[in-house]
Amino acid sequence: MLKYRLLHPEVLRALGEAGHGARILIADGNYPLITRSYAGAHRVYLNFAPDLLSVTDVLGVLTTAIPIESAHTMVTDSGEEPPIFEDFRRILPGVDLEPLERHSFYEIARGQDLALAIATGESRTYANIILTIGVVQPATRT
Repeated sequence: MLKYRLLHPEVLRALGEAGHGARILIADGNYPLITRSYAGAHRVYLNFAPDLLSVTDVLGVLTTAIPIESAHTMVTDSGEEPPIFEDFRRILPGVDLEPLERHSFYEIARGQDLALAIATGESRTYANIILTIGVVQPATRT
């Protein structure tokens, strides 16, 4: 048993294979994961039931495991920010959200840089986020 907060073996494997610049999609329950994510990405289905697990649950755990360089988000068709953006900012302090309209978001999610696509049971709409993995700085030797 791991003492680490992130325990899901498929997610750990995908993160272990990813590196700087690789992307991770965390999708809400309405997201068309099979048609709007890169076919070569690891796909993990955590959408057991509505609101189990949420996008913010998954995001909170991932922040303990990887450095996050940037975050792309999906805005509504009218260009407005959905309410979940407040949660994203709280969970990702110091990371600017880069809002995209829906089809531009899908285009990035279908890109070859997508290493991991996670489906959640999130019921809030436009609750999708693509994270870019940052760099782990080497430890200082003394």
